[in-house]
Amino acid sequence: MKRKKDKPEIESPVMHDTLPHISNFPSFKGTEIKMEEPFVNSQGVVIGDSKYSSPNSPLNNWSEEVDPSIMAGDEWVHPTNDIGWASKENALLLESKKREPTKQFMHPQHETKD
Repeated sequence: MKRKKDKPEIESPVMHDTLPHISNFPSFKGTEIKMEEPFVNSQGVVIGDSKYSSPNSPLNNWSEEVDPSIMAGDEWVHPTNDIGWASKENALLLESKKREPTKQFMHPQHETKD
């Protein structure tokens, strides 16, 4: 009998297309960008769970033998759970991707409320 390889259960911090525990974090709701779940990278470190501590992290196992370059690259950055989204520029970027609710059903001659 084949058994499925068990994937670790990772608690997601995402709530209603945002991360409410991060101050000034913008909402992805209404944009084409979808919040992504946390993942485990090739070093066995959980990325995107907002706990910022993993027993397998080189930061938790630091020594003179650890090469800091192993923590470089895309596998160390979560695409949607990143503090960079709270910056003014990225918040404006998200806002520009949202549909304006007042314009989505506009008609040049008729009010849609009629």
